[in-house]
Amino acid sequence: GGFDLLAGEGFIPAFVADDPWFAGWCAVMVNLSDIAAMGGRATALVDQVWAPDAAAAAPLLQGMRDAAAAYGVPLVGGHTNFAAPSLTLAVSVLGRAGAIVSSFDARPGDRLVAVHDPRGAYRNFDNFCAALDAPHDRLRADLEILPELAEAGLLRAGKDVSQGGIVGTALMLSECSGVGIEIDLPSVTPPPGVELERWLRTFPSYGFLLSVAPDPAAGVIDRFASQDLAAAEIGRVVAGSQVALNDASGRAVFWDHAAAPYLDLRGENA
Repeated sequence: GGFDLLAGEGFIPAFVADDPWFAGWCAVMVNLSDIAAMGGRATALVDQVWAPDAAAAAPLLQGMRDAAAAYGVPLVGGHTNFAAPSLTLAVSVLGRAGAIVSSFDARPGDRLVAVHDPRGAYRNFDNFCAALDAPHDRLRADLEILPELAEAGLLRAGKDVSQGGIVGTALMLSECSGVGIEIDLPSVTPPPGVELERWLRTFPSYGFLLSVAPDPAAGVIDRFASQDLAAAEIGRVVAGSQVALNDASGRAVFWDHAAAPYLDLRGENA
């Protein structure tokens, strides 16, 4: 009957303190992206909030309520502590999938497709938000593309672009799958007015890296483009363990996960 999905996110305290309402919004948004990146549809969210008192927690809670309403996924419960020394947040999400997109199935020869919504701006730090002014039906429809593509068998592997940006997310995908990734920098197109260096480390409100077999790659890109999302082939999956950046000046290795594991999912003594 399909797959049950679970994901969770704990938030950097400085981020929560800097903009509590936006942190609450992001808590919902990033968890829904996690479920979509696995080829699923989110069904419910559960929060864990620590705060000195109810007044301090109010904007954080409101941000979560606002985002849950925008995306149409309910907050069904959680835990609240109003005797904590500072404001802290974690949120978990449940979902369902008919077909799984994992981080472990990228294969040499796959195309690396990057997707983002360019209709946004930086809110704080390196967070590029294209969701706050978007119509709610568009937010929901944009997330729906991922499970549709998964159920059609068009996605091999993928991850949502997280705090590590495009390059850091590529590293996590490559290490999980035991492959290398070559990124062609001239193919990476930031939103208008955003410098490439910043974009490579940006956490977008809507962003995915997808490993796609060569034949369906163009169709996958066209599906995102049909909803005015930016999608492009920015590199390829190769044999090996290096994540490398390429441009006209040459090739630079960003990370070799065989020499220095980043996630180290098997542990030091594996």
